[in-house]
Amino acid sequence: MSELSGQVAIVTGGASGIGAATVALLAQAGASVVSADIQPAAREAPGRFVKHDVASEVSWKALLADVMQRDGRLDILVNNAGITGGWGTIESTTVEQWRRVEAVDSEGVFLGCKYAIEGMKKTGPQKPASRGSIVNVSSVAALIGSAGPTAYCAAKGAVRLLSKSVALHCAEQKYGIRCNSVHPGGVDTPIFDPLWQAMGHEQGRAMLGAHHPIGDMAEPEDLGELILWLASDRSRFVTGAEFVADGGLTSGLSRRNLFGTR
Repeated sequence: MSELSGQVAIVTGGASGIGAATVALLAQAGASVVSADIQPAAREAPGRFVKHDVASEVSWKALLADVMQRDGRLDILVNNAGITGGWGTIESTTVEQWRRVEAVDSEGVFLGCKYAIEGMKKTGPQKPASRGSIVNVSSVAALIGSAGPTAYCAAKGAVRLLSKSVALHCAEQKYGIRCNSVHPGGVDTPIFDPLWQAMGHEQGRAMLGAHHPIGDMAEPEDLGELILWLASDRSRFVTGAEFVADGGLTSGLSRRNLFGTR
């Protein structure tokens, strides 16, 4: 029997990139996966697709109601959806840009955790003290400073500490719900499409890969495997933790970081 057999998962931003890779891996592990995204997948994916705006509380309420009605349970939430909002320093970022990035990257994760806990509390535990797992995709931008993108860095920093707060609350309440954050470095996903269009994919990837001591960017599946582990009972004793998958980017000061500052 597959390790996630009988479990139900929601992956936001599941139409592409890390989200799409995670959807595929969770499905391979036996989970029934709901891919929730504001845009449909470019290709056929396992599970079912639900159009969803993570920045809307109404959309979150509707998504949870749909999952509980159709599937009767919620075991896993992967808060993966996010935007960069473009490059902007503290001086050049507009209030409108700031609010849009925070609404998706920070508030969207807050809403996801809030309503996932509501659904997971109604789900009978698979095993004693194991009722659910929330995985929040943050960034190395939550761990190192950068002159920009200001709004993105602030939002991802919020996700890092929100995850710890959620983990501790659920532990204190004895819900059996774990929460952890994942911090990727550069991952070859559509978020870099503007760079690929400007430089070409091969040249752009080589340039960004050189910022990582390991000498390359990650593939979406590299992060998907980590998320799968955090979603499963193999990580049952792990909560409130942050997992960095950045090819050594944050390990020292010998190279320029991904955002171009020293």
